[in-house]
Amino acid sequence: MWKEETLNEFLTTPSEKLLKDISKIKGDIMILGAGGKMGPTLSLLAKKAVERTGSGQKILAVSRFTDPLAVKLLNDNGVEATAVDLLEQGALDSLPDAENVIYMAGRKFGTAGQESRTWAMNVWLPSLVAERYRHSNIVVFSSGNIYPMLPVWSGGATEETPPMPNGEYSMSCLGRERIFEFGSLKYHTPVFFYRLNFAIDLRYGVLCDIASDIMAGRPVSVNMPCFNCIWQGDANEMALRALLHTASPAKRMNITGPETVSVRFAAMELGQLLHKEVRFEGEESDSAFLNNSSEAMKTFGYPSVSLRTMLQWQAEWILSGGRTLNKPTHFEERKGKY
Repeated sequence: MWKEETLNEFLTTPSEKLLKDISKIKGDIMILGAGGKMGPTLSLLAKKAVERTGSGQKILAVSRFTDPLAVKLLNDNGVEATAVDLLEQGALDSLPDAENVIYMAGRKFGTAGQESRTWAMNVWLPSLVAERYRHSNIVVFSSGNIYPMLPVWSGGATEETPPMPNGEYSMSCLGRERIFEFGSLKYHTPVFFYRLNFAIDLRYGVLCDIASDIMAGRPVSVNMPCFNCIWQGDANEMALRALLHTASPAKRMNITGPETVSVRFAAMELGQLLHKEVRFEGEESDSAFLNNSSEAMKTFGYPSVSLRTMLQWQAEWILSGGRTLNKPTHFEERKGKY
């Protein structure tokens, strides 16, 4: 039987690779935007890695922290959490210096109709952070959908594929990168662009979306025929280890699993595991948002949790009544409206 404590333990137990690398990271680690979907477990993962190696860095988690369960997870495990709205005037000046920054703050859902707020969070705030922490190493969370949709047989966009954002959210994600790129060049700030494509946590993610539709008897959309995904524990480890790979000019890397996953395949597998009939809707295209993660696999190694295991765990989580964050990925969106 799955419990939330079990899931959090799986997501925050450091690997030997992370333990080896965390001891090489010099100075404290500040995580900006740590209250989101990935931030709490990333913060706790970093805390455990530091404790087990005795390397002594402070882990500073900064966010508005609107989820009380996220705050409890951090407080119960001794992570130093600071509640602040980073968009407020003077907020960044109130924070301490940090040799290392992981920038996770961002806005996606609710962009339609509030585009200016998305641009403020995704572009204006980065300009302030790039100035305030110009002497730090910075890992900047970005998105794989800044690339164009590519044929399903292409193997996905590589880091050399020119961006072609579709919609204001994707454009603002590229804007975030451009601002940090400018800061990296102006101040010689070491920066790493972490282009993530669908982390899997069981409480949210593409597999959670598909499984939830199946359990509710809703048809699964195949408008976006394929996707990439990666276990969130592996994705969080790569974010921390990326602090050793920052550079000026900025380094870019696609972070996701090695497979191109068929939506139809994933749904049929989940349907069998959930003992539910699967229905589909929409029309499969010959293109999708797909990222090639071969550079990340070369740099960090392959993920520790396989696709088959994620499918099994996702079904077990749903069947055990595990909660969801009620934050659909909208992976099927092809027009860039979030």
